[in-house]
Amino acid sequence: MQANFTSRFKGDRWIWFVIIILSLLGILAVYSATGTLAYSKRGGNTEFYFLRHTGFLLIGLALLYLTHHIPFQYYSRLSQILLLISIGLLFLTLFIGSEINNATRVIPIPLLGITFQPSDLAKLSLVMYISRYLSKNQEEIDSPKVFWTTLGYILAVVILIAPENLSTSLVVFVTCGLLMFIGRVNFKYLMILFISGVVTIGCLVVVLLNINTEGMESNRIPTWKKRIETYTGKDDGTGNYQQLQSKIAVATGGVFGKGPGNSTQRNYLPHPYSDFIFAIIIEEYGLVGGFIVAGCFLILVFRCLKIVVESPRAFGALVAMGLGLSMSLQAFVNMGVAVGLLPVTGLTIPLVSMGGTSLFMNSIGFGIILGISKYVQEEKQQQEEALTAGVS
Repeated sequence: MQANFTSRFKGDRWIWFVIIILSLLGILAVYSATGTLAYSKRGGNTEFYFLRHTGFLLIGLALLYLTHHIPFQYYSRLSQILLLISIGLLFLTLFIGSEINNATRVIPIPLLGITFQPSDLAKLSLVMYISRYLSKNQEEIDSPKVFWTTLGYILAVVILIAPENLSTSLVVFVTCGLLMFIGRVNFKYLMILFISGVVTIGCLVVVLLNINTEGMESNRIPTWKKRIETYTGKDDGTGNYQQLQSKIAVATGGVFGKGPGNSTQRNYLPHPYSDFIFAIIIEEYGLVGGFIVAGCFLILVFRCLKIVVESPRAFGALVAMGLGLSMSLQAFVNMGVAVGLLPVTGLTIPLVSMGGTSLFMNSIGFGIILGISKYVQEEKQQQEEALTAGVS
């Protein structure tokens, strides 16, 4: 029976373990965190969001299962098509996108009554395409052409995401920068990119702190300014409500938490089921629960590093590491916001926070990583069998 199970669910067992733990924690946390939302939107039907999230999660896990059986080499060509589609959808979102939380980030899908967030597809396709480009140009990886071409693809996506989702664009940019480092792009160029990025962000912060936002209510600039003022303590004290409630949740959780379903801050936190779900997890499951979530993403990064070391194919190694870094960075930013280390963003925790598009795309990302780890394991096994046959 065990052999039958392992034949169906292939790949790194530790990553499977991470997926199972995050999925279970997500179901429990979303059920608890959506209580207030259920009373305000669904007349007290607390099972509605629980069942919807569980249904989306099951669809996501089905996509994960199917994806991890697809040979990862197919994603090399597919990434070209997906990147073009992503750029087109991001551009389209700026004009016909629906507004959620004061940001135009999603496209409504006619007849189905649901929305699609193109930035989630863009993250996935960009990582795969950059991995393809870097792996195919390893012989001239030190050339300026490779650096500037790679940077051009990254900026094309980041600039389209940034107007309505600055935090996601920064995570994408950092992820791709790390991917370029792992892909052995000339370190001199990477240092120039790093310094330029720091200077750009510094200038952006200075400009936002000094700009007059009157009459700009229709765009994201006032929101960015308010968050920076709150984080730096330059506001009037009214803008830190979200993080204050989050800190209360973290502080009252203690070591072992209040227990499942016993959160009180879910009644005060905005979006406790997505942006601040980590605070709810700590409040209900304590520091133990927080460390479990953080540990899962640390395990993911280390197992992806193992794939990089053992993979005979540069494309597979880069894709696995890029996707692992993308999801882990996103998760750690969410955690940093919850404990007050970072300014408020709209980033969620993969497989844990409530969502639709993000849940599906992250599930596919995990599936691709598992498919690559399966390939690495099979190659390693074949080498060992060939070595054994040669010795005998």
